[in-house]
Amino acid sequence: METPYLVKAPLDFSFEEVTDENRDKFTLEFDSLSEVEIDPIGHWLKLKKAKGETEDSDEVLLELIMELHRKIDKLERVIKGTEIEKRTLQNIGIVESIGFHNFQTKEPLFVIDKYYFGKIELKSYPQRDVPIFFRAVSTEMAKIDRIHLRDESDWGSYFRARERVMIRENRRL
Repeated sequence: METPYLVKAPLDFSFEEVTDENRDKFTLEFDSLSEVEIDPIGHWLKLKKAKGETEDSDEVLLELIMELHRKIDKLERVIKGTEIEKRTLQNIGIVESIGFHNFQTKEPLFVIDKYYFGKIELKSYPQRDVPIFFRAVSTEMAKIDRIHLRDESDWGSYFRARERVMIRENRRL
């Protein structure tokens, strides 16, 4: 197996092996954590941008207002008691390095060729848990099989940001 290109990126994550008994439960959670379900205002804004209806708007100000709206929505759900309860997964670990479609853990956590569902705490704005389905290619290396489109874009952006940090650090040496 060819070793994928990875950059250092310490991230917390939780995971659990997918079995016939829990496959539907994890698929439902994966779907419920999609942008449309978790961030309807963000999805609405994306549609407006696609139609060109936000061309005259200040993008930074628009994003800040959107984030305030998300926080108010979250507070409203907490007050009403309708906040979506995050499911706790059986195992926790630390991602040490990431690639575009892979990640490597600090310790051997996986069984080779087993299929897993996980949530990685991506340090992007806004910070959130990214749901993924992945397959273990070694006891420490995983290949991402399924990720939401928006999360994949943010994952790639985070990867490139970490790569730039690594390049700057190597230049200093």
